[in-house]
Amino acid sequence: MKLYYAPGVCSMAAHIVAVEAGLTLDLVKVDIRSEPHRVEDGRDLKAVSAKGVVPVLELDNGEILTEGVAILLYLADKKPDAMLAPEQGSFERYRLQEWLTFISSELHKTFSPWLFHPEYGAQAAEVAKERLRQRFDILEAHLATQDYLVGGRFSIADAYCFTIMNWSRGLRIDLGAWPNLIRYLAEIAERPGVRMTLVAEGLRK
Repeated sequence: MKLYYAPGVCSMAAHIVAVEAGLTLDLVKVDIRSEPHRVEDGRDLKAVSAKGVVPVLELDNGEILTEGVAILLYLADKKPDAMLAPEQGSFERYRLQEWLTFISSELHKTFSPWLFHPEYGAQAAEVAKERLRQRFDILEAHLATQDYLVGGRFSIADAYCFTIMNWSRGLRIDLGAWPNLIRYLAEIAERPGVRMTLVAEGLRK
């Protein structure tokens, strides 16, 4: 399988999950600062996927899978023994999907693009930050009694949440008001699979 990725962006969640599951991925770097986005061999990413954004997972049979949540679920189900997603049909599986949806719609799409495009203006950035604070409150309350988002163990939801929340460092968002969230992120950052991914993407020595 090939994962088309860019360092530190949402595709990192799929990279983390593959490492945690012991799945082998061929990593194909994409320059998301170029327009159009260019694969490392010079191709337009749209030659691989019409959407032209990462992550893109190319299966060994040539099938192309896009959208981060779909890719995370696919990778988890490829290696059920890794227990990165609850069993299909269980209520915990729906809890997982609940958190994946929250991260995708309430965190990911509030961070991006509003806080990554200064040309949108300071007012848009402040509105986004206020919305994020409210979402951080939700995570903080949950993590006051839970070590992870779902089922008391690390899952694909945690890989996704860590990836998105890691953006707060680059954007210099102070998380001091959310100590449980800080603890959660610090503990995930020290997981061997997460550390390996950060090193591989050039985000940690």
